[in-house]
Amino acid sequence: MRLVILDRDGVINEDSDYYIKSADEWRPIPGSIQAVARLTCAGFTVAVATNQSGIGRGLFDLNALDEMHHKLTTLVNAAGGEIAKIAYCPHHPDDRCDCRKPATGLVKQIEKELLISAKHAWLVGDSLKDIQLAQSCECKPVLVLTGKGKKTFLQLKENKSLQETLVFPDLAAFANAIT
Repeated sequence: MRLVILDRDGVINEDSDYYIKSADEWRPIPGSIQAVARLTCAGFTVAVATNQSGIGRGLFDLNALDEMHHKLTTLVNAAGGEIAKIAYCPHHPDDRCDCRKPATGLVKQIEKELLISAKHAWLVGDSLKDIQLAQSCECKPVLVLTGKGKKTFLQLKENKSLQETLVFPDLAAFANAIT
């Protein structure tokens, strides 16, 4: 199996500095749902790894998160795709858990549930934490310029150890490049 791990906010859906707190606020980035379907149809197993500290901050609850993820999977399925696993960290950043990116816990959850190694998988994100996670798990780091991606791109240019990161305008462009 070939694996692609996607961050959620800023990669698949529009991000907000005020957090995405409900299914109504959850809006896909144009082309992202079709990109996930294209990856699935090309034989990739697609998983999501997402920090959701809004739960730990008391901004929304697990039911709201489930509704957001139901909306995501329903749209992807309707487009002919599939998300094999959504791993999320519900903790506050101060909790010092092992699942909050850039810690590797979410990728380990994906590996365990899907019985697949993430080594050499694509890991697509819009933040420095996503790129650091990719490196820690020996994944191939990909930065998209949606969400916080443009800001992160400037950080990457200044950090020589991160220069092997591939950069794409959005998830659709990434999916087009590898399918």
